[in-house]
Amino acid sequence: MIIKHLKTATPSAVSSVIPDCCNIGVIYRVLLATNSAVFCAIWIQSSDTPSAVVKFFNSAMLLETISILSLLMLCGIRKVALVQLFPLWVQRGLCGLIPGSIASALAIFIDAQQWFENDFAHISAWQLFVLSGFFGLIYQQHFELRARAFSPALGEAKLQALQARIRPHFLFNSINAVLSLIRTEPLRAETALEDLADLFRVLMRDTRDMSTLYDEVRLCRQYLSIEKIRLGERLKVEWEITNFSEKNVKEAQIASLLLQPLIENAVHHGVEPSEKLALITIKLNRSSERIYIVIENPYHGKHETKGNQMALDNIRERLSLLYDVEADFDAAVVGDQFQVKLSFPYQKNSGGEHQRNPNVERRSIKRHDDATI
Repeated sequence: MIIKHLKTATPSAVSSVIPDCCNIGVIYRVLLATNSAVFCAIWIQSSDTPSAVVKFFNSAMLLETISILSLLMLCGIRKVALVQLFPLWVQRGLCGLIPGSIASALAIFIDAQQWFENDFAHISAWQLFVLSGFFGLIYQQHFELRARAFSPALGEAKLQALQARIRPHFLFNSINAVLSLIRTEPLRAETALEDLADLFRVLMRDTRDMSTLYDEVRLCRQYLSIEKIRLGERLKVEWEITNFSEKNVKEAQIASLLLQPLIENAVHHGVEPSEKLALITIKLNRSSERIYIVIENPYHGKHETKGNQMALDNIRERLSLLYDVEADFDAAVVGDQFQVKLSFPYQKNSGGEHQRNPNVERRSIKRHDDATI
């Protein structure tokens, strides 16, 4: 098995250290940590429970307002790509300056001190600036260290995905299938070899890069065309791509090599054990700025192996590392079908589309069955 060694991210390669404040997981963690810190501080200083509860809610009103406004502003900076204009030390400083400025502005212009009672009434705008800025820097360091800690984990998850995906017997069987066509159908054999070369070229690529939905669908169709030679009439595939314009398909950002392992899993566990025609259905839909993917294949319980669960766990881990709590993944048996569902935010590919081989631009992005694969 040939596997390209994946490079791990280094601090010097990091272009942004501002947390992704648009991410629901980041917002949730910041608000949870802020409220927890306020609750503990008030609980320690209060002598009775009723007064502690009142102080907590009064304090939470102010601090949550500061947190939410700061998150929105930092989110906006990342959205418009202004973060690329600043060196790393400026980005870190912004994570402290923005919360501090918002806190002091609230203290000055809406007399925020009156929200605090007793021991908190003496907090000035300057003190609130320092306190909020300090917490902003603490959160920034937390998310920066968290991102660096997960970089090796992400690389390992992708390496495991490669190991689960590139099965030696697939390569051997594919080559044998192509050899059987050389004399009788040379043009089809040539096309199959082109697909096989393109498939392995992509599989060996650094999977840290994000891809486009267009490229991922094209790659999957190349893979299925190779499997079609080997499995013949047993393999039937239906694609349903809805609510995507041609422009959306080419712009939609998706984790590189996300679909192909799931489809290979469906072929390996849903089609290979079957002695009759087996249908794989692949549905892609865009709704409410999210991408929904459903893959269904026949379920053969007695043929299920640990490899099936390992492949699904690898994809689940990749989604979690890439999208945090904004991604959903579910795999279940529905009747006589094994169904995999996943969804994640719709984002436009900002890095441009991958270089395409003009020899493989022949497949359209429309609903079709295996006759067009």
